[in-house]
Amino acid sequence: MKVGVPTEVKPDEYRVAITPAGARELTEHGHEVLIESGAGAGSTIT
Repeated sequence: MKVGVPTEVKPDEYRVAITPAGARELTEHGHEVLIESGAGAGSTIT
């Protein structure tokens, strides 16, 4: 299954719908995770 994670469109909104750990878990179970460029930019996740 493909899982898409878009960027937020609201001003000053930095949340993203998935964490790196969540993306890792999904890929380990055979899913393809597609994250839009810039998603999470400005968040505190590194």
